[in-house]
Amino acid sequence: CWEVRKHNSSEWCRFIRSNPDCRLEGGFLDYLQGVFCVFPPRLLPLAVTLYALWLLYLFIILGVTAEKFFCPNLSAISTNLKLSHNVAVFSLTSPLHGVTFLAFGNGAPDVFSAVVAFSDPRTAGLAIGAIFGAGVFVTTVVAGGIALVKPFTAASRPFLRDVIFYMVAVFLTFMVLYFGRITLGEALGYLGLYIFYVFTVVLCTWIHRRQRGEGLPPPGSWEPEMPTDTEERESSGTNSGDYGEEYRPLLPSQETSLRILTTALSPLDYRKWRRKPWYWRVFKVFKVPVELVLLLTVPVVDPDKDDLNWKRPLNCLHVLTSPLLCVLTLKSGTYGLYQIQGVFPVWGLIMLVGSVLAIIIFITTSNEEPPKYHCVFAFLGFLASAMWINAAATELVNILRTLGIIFQLSNTVLGLTLLAWGNSIGDTFSDLTMARQGYPRMAFSACFGGIIFNILVGVGLGCLLQMTSSQLVVKLEPDSLLVWILAGALGLSLVFSFVSVPAQCFQLGKAYGVCLILYYLAFLCVALLTEFRVIRLSAA
Repeated sequence: CWEVRKHNSSEWCRFIRSNPDCRLEGGFLDYLQGVFCVFPPRLLPLAVTLYALWLLYLFIILGVTAEKFFCPNLSAISTNLKLSHNVAVFSLTSPLHGVTFLAFGNGAPDVFSAVVAFSDPRTAGLAIGAIFGAGVFVTTVVAGGIALVKPFTAASRPFLRDVIFYMVAVFLTFMVLYFGRITLGEALGYLGLYIFYVFTVVLCTWIHRRQRGEGLPPPGSWEPEMPTDTEERESSGTNSGDYGEEYRPLLPSQETSLRILTTALSPLDYRKWRRKPWYWRVFKVFKVPVELVLLLTVPVVDPDKDDLNWKRPLNCLHVLTSPLLCVLTLKSGTYGLYQIQGVFPVWGLIMLVGSVLAIIIFITTSNEEPPKYHCVFAFLGFLASAMWINAAATELVNILRTLGIIFQLSNTVLGLTLLAWGNSIGDTFSDLTMARQGYPRMAFSACFGGIIFNILVGVGLGCLLQMTSSQLVVKLEPDSLLVWILAGALGLSLVFSFVSVPAQCFQLGKAYGVCLILYYLAFLCVALLTEFRVIRLSAA
């Protein structure tokens, strides 16, 4: 399909439609036909601009869904299953380890993007580029930025543990790329290694607590006090309707169902809006449509609230909209549009069953008290938010492949730049914010704990889902020298931190941060020069 730009512009559309390699897998929009058939050749710059803006908006959709809907429901599920957050792998209660829900929320878009990219051999380079590229970016730019913002003393044992596990994961991926394939055993080995990593984290936490006495120790000179739930909600903005104690009415009042519905569907906190700067308001305007659609389709259960975030009219609506969303986004609506016996569509059956259940729940519950089965909405919200992330990731991969064809760029360079940067925005802002608030150790640990999840689950699950009973091997052949430069750069950055951090007695300052950022800039220059053939292997 890359040959399309070599033809005359009048033949672009016919070439795209007749070439099987130009068919995009999944997704709701055909971006290749859009740019080469809908837009005339002279308006190609306009089409590219619109695609770039849509790409940025897809990153916003991924970030909002993961932060405000995916993670809160996962937290509620672990609470309802009587699991501590440590057992749920991502602990917000352990500043020593920093393996947090934050890492899982930021990792969800990366993993879904990798799974979607691995589903098509033509876009597998995107997944490799994104996973390795995000690893280099987070372990250099983000980690270096934390050291620049707030010099600190790193936790020695957790740091060494995470770096060793990550180096093993990178080495395994290097070997898979060297042999050009991944077998069923190797894919399961990735997931098994992550389970072993989780076990190690939980065991280390247990041993550390036993050494310091049962329960969490009081904060000392090495460990700042953790932010309260109220502070977390204020910083993340996940509960825009919770205005704090000073805004609560003195006397309790009965709200009507209509008022509860309109309040719950409002993504804007007007008190917060007045306090925020102009650039926050501009960004919020772009997020409002996404948040409104997500509020309509994804329930959120909040164990920290007295009412568990129970909104009877909205939750009853979710019984209809969430299953409908899942069936219409699965395989880009293929299953939802399927007609039973060639007569009745599946989406119609979902609407019928969902409407009956919604009416029953509305009649048998009250606005004031959540029902005993309210925890089921956490599972429904988790599934619905996962489907949203998967749908956005599919569109993201397709539009990146389209831009690669337009500009004649490899999938690997698109993965290590646009996809890696976009998926790392959440890590960058959240980790730097934590560092500024006085928790650089937790933020630094998140740099390594989160990307271990990305590479092991992203590659393992992504390849495992592509295997069938007749095909238990997935080909992962490097498409250029750039893949090896990328793998080598990531390995070298980990070795640098593994050697230099203990050499500094785990005292990380601005010199360490500057070195990491300069390393990333040098790597980026080499990667781009390799992509544009300035650096290349000489022919034998």
